[in-house]
Amino acid sequence: MKVVIFEAEEWEARACRALSGNHELTCVKERLTSDNAAKYSDAEVISTFINSRLDAEVLRHFPELRLIATRSTGHDHIDLAWCAAEDIEIANVPDYGDVTVAEHSFALMLAAARYLVPAVERTRRGNFSQDDLRGIELRGKTLGVVGTGRIGRRAIEIARGFGMNVVAFDVDPDSSAAANLGFTYLPFAELLSQADIVTLHLPATPQTQDLLSDAEFAAMKTGALLINTARGNIVSVPALVRALAEGKLRAAGLDVLPQEPLVREEAEVFRGPPLEKENLEALVANHVLLRFPNVIVTPHVAYNTHEAVARIIETTIENIEAFAMGSPKNLIV
Repeated sequence: MKVVIFEAEEWEARACRALSGNHELTCVKERLTSDNAAKYSDAEVISTFINSRLDAEVLRHFPELRLIATRSTGHDHIDLAWCAAEDIEIANVPDYGDVTVAEHSFALMLAAARYLVPAVERTRRGNFSQDDLRGIELRGKTLGVVGTGRIGRRAIEIARGFGMNVVAFDVDPDSSAAANLGFTYLPFAELLSQADIVTLHLPATPQTQDLLSDAEFAAMKTGALLINTARGNIVSVPALVRALAEGKLRAAGLDVLPQEPLVREEAEVFRGPPLEKENLEALVANHVLLRFPNVIVTPHVAYNTHEAVARIIETTIENIEAFAMGSPKNLIV
């Protein structure tokens, strides 16, 4: 099969050479876009990371495409309807990063709770003043975990180690997990009103878009922290900006933002068609958010450890090989 690996770092290209004996393999550093798709139009399998937008405009260039092996758990960067209509299978990596992402959530939590970023910036300038750096402890605080899948459960395990009380919300509660890990499920509104810190571990779906907006922030405790390592569009950024500006939230730690590709590369705004009003508002709000001193934003790196990325490429190779042998695995469509 003709396999093209996009967004491939050198070490990933080396790892993918395990496919070369049975497949015609091409590895490229660039992400897949409508501008370069035609160069690889004979591909039967493509593998991308989340920075490639696999919409109809891109995928129509691949008449021979049979499998998309995304190197991620989430698949909101892929046009699922197009793939279903064109009989294209999609395989993902379902469980590479539960520990990795949960640990990053607590890195953001601790950094926000203890003002680590301004403290480090201050001492690097030779200023050892402790003014305005008094933080809060995690022990004894109530953590509200929204989403109790693999990552959410790992976050709960870590929270118990910190001596936190844990409440959770999920549309499909797992009573055995609650009993084993010692947490309580609550209705969403009740969780927001009780939690000192809210951490999000949900997929991006139509139902989760803007799950936290003005009404939800109003329901939260004054002085609460928000942590989001899930997907950017789960939180309304304009509403988050208002909650921070009004002092409703103490701080926020974010690894994801809506419109991330445009935030990373502003020139994209001028290359494509005009942004819809909602997308333009989100982009402007993102820029405002980045300037808040009590907001920590990391560049979608919660997954990014040596151990996790090794698991990603190993599983991706297994997915491609299994598909080629007629026994596909980890399919989402």
